[in-house]
Amino acid sequence: MGRKKVENRNVRKLAKVGGGTTYAITLPIDTIRLFGWKEKQKMIIETDKARKRIIIKDWKK
Repeated sequence: MGRKKVENRNVRKLAKVGGGTTYAITLPIDTIRLFGWKEKQKMIIETDKARKRIIIKDWKK
């Protein structure tokens, strides 16, 4: 698979996972490294309906 053009690097597709009601979006590796996220790390997902945004935060005990 070839590399994406710079202007298309952050364009992603929404994918259905399994046969259920879960969806996934892949994130660029640069973003994962920027925040220091690791595989299987727990996250909090919030939605801002007014601005149509998804907010992802680190989960804290």
